[in-house]
Amino acid sequence: MAALGTAAGPGRLTVNGLPVVAGRFAITYVHSMYRAPSAEVFTVLGGRFTMRAVLSLSGGVLDYYALDGERARLPGGGWVLRLAEPVTYRELPLLTTSLGRRTLLSGGRCLPLYPRDGAAEVRVALRLTHDVRGGPCDQSQSFFLNTTYSATEVSAISTMDSQNPHSSPMPG
Repeated sequence: MAALGTAAGPGRLTVNGLPVVAGRFAITYVHSMYRAPSAEVFTVLGGRFTMRAVLSLSGGVLDYYALDGERARLPGGGWVLRLAEPVTYRELPLLTTSLGRRTLLSGGRCLPLYPRDGAAEVRVALRLTHDVRGGPCDQSQSFFLNTTYSATEVSAISTMDSQNPHSSPMPG
């Protein structure tokens, strides 16, 4: 990744302006069919990010993805699907709506990606920047704040896997 070239240094690694903390982030949303809080968990290596797992309060969301992997029940009552073949991206185009409320989550901070009304296309990408964005997450993100970055989930998402990029299906 290239530095920004300012006297202040190269900047901080961000995903759409939200600082990447501990080499990972998540995209949280409400699944359109199951109406269940869900998240896709990513790790970061260099200028790429890799989807490692899907979390949801509904097991049906994991079935919806139709991806191979290890499925497990979480202590808080949700489900996790650890992908058998993690998927790596340089950039990820997404359609966002106010109904699905796609939101980036990293280090306990959130950055909404959805418009106030209707739908919008956004691209999720990593970059170095001095202009960091995002703020504290609201109460509706508590499932992800307590689950996505718990010690058991982080250790289950192997850093060794982050060195094995795979093809790119579209996340749900």
